[in-house]
Amino acid sequence: MTASGLPYRAGPLVWAANIGATCVVLFLFQKILWLVVPFILALIIYYVLMPLKLQLLLRGVSHDRAAAWVSLLAFGVFLAGAVLAFPAFFGEAIAWQDSAMRYLGGGIRLLAGAMSDLEQRFGFIAQSSAREMLELQLGGFFEHFAEKYLPGLAMGIVAWSPSLMLAPFLAFFMLRDGWRFRRFLLRAVPNAYFERSLYVMDEVDRTARQYFVGLLQLTLLDTVCLAAGLWAIGISGALTLGLVTAVLAWVPYIGSIIGCLLVVLVAATDFPGQPGVAYAAIALFLFVRLLDDFVFMPLTVGKSLKMHPLLTVLMIFVGGAVAGVPGLMLVLPVLGVIMVIGETLGLLLTDTRLRARHVHAKALAERQLTHDLRLD
Repeated sequence: MTASGLPYRAGPLVWAANIGATCVVLFLFQKILWLVVPFILALIIYYVLMPLKLQLLLRGVSHDRAAAWVSLLAFGVFLAGAVLAFPAFFGEAIAWQDSAMRYLGGGIRLLAGAMSDLEQRFGFIAQSSAREMLELQLGGFFEHFAEKYLPGLAMGIVAWSPSLMLAPFLAFFMLRDGWRFRRFLLRAVPNAYFERSLYVMDEVDRTARQYFVGLLQLTLLDTVCLAAGLWAIGISGALTLGLVTAVLAWVPYIGSIIGCLLVVLVAATDFPGQPGVAYAAIALFLFVRLLDDFVFMPLTVGKSLKMHPLLTVLMIFVGGAVAGVPGLMLVLPVLGVIMVIGETLGLLLTDTRLRARHVHAKALAERQLTHDLRLD
């Protein structure tokens, strides 16, 4: 509320500043991605475990003990799951290379068949020998894929491992010391702005929490739609493929393309003489992609951040243009946080009552100081 009693509404200058600040933050995040990624993972862990800590706090357990017990419980669950899943994972990993080459071969056959159909329909494509050149290039690529790209992929995983290991440590200290850091910041705020600063912190926390909740809701909707569509098409393992591709969709557009290629390779390999199954899978992904952009995302992630659907879609493109794949993933939560801060700053600058309270408080402090000096 402003001094006139009317609710505050951000104007065009505030919105322009919010979008500009979002672009700057995304550009900077791209430069320190090694720290941003584990911090995002730590936030996810923090918001998952925070309700358990709150339950312990309500039972009279201290902050430090509650954080320690919840962290130990989470580590125990993770360790037990890893021990149970490792034998199956190791057994499957041995056959991964053969399975990957088999599915890639199915994809090549599908592509060659599609090129043959095009050559029969259009004579100029047959004259260009495009199919033979494509088969030759793809064959050479997959033949030398392991020796050319796997070492670099392995080195990338090794290079990122220390950074990713920061996530559980960051999450633990967020659980244990988050309230201390919040109190430390509030101590530096003048009394006239205390309520508004407390509101900003609560809204920033709510925005981040609601974003991840909306992301999980979006993943559930995508999984249900994709699994139902793949099951209707006749592809085996529809639920697993739907879940994997829904998680890949956390990276907007690029993740959906990778998930679509994965399902098309499976369809082309399992149904070698039925290219219509692969084409149906592509149509399904295009349909779900449209649902994501115009229905699911505005209703889940966009609604949780209180953003207009048009702004949600446009900012995804802006984030990708500014910071690539990291920008696609981070643009919505960053914009949501900056919107809260920007609108609050706009309110402070336009609320004459708050500024008058601050000036009056400073005048009283100076008068008290002058009075004490006179008494001395």
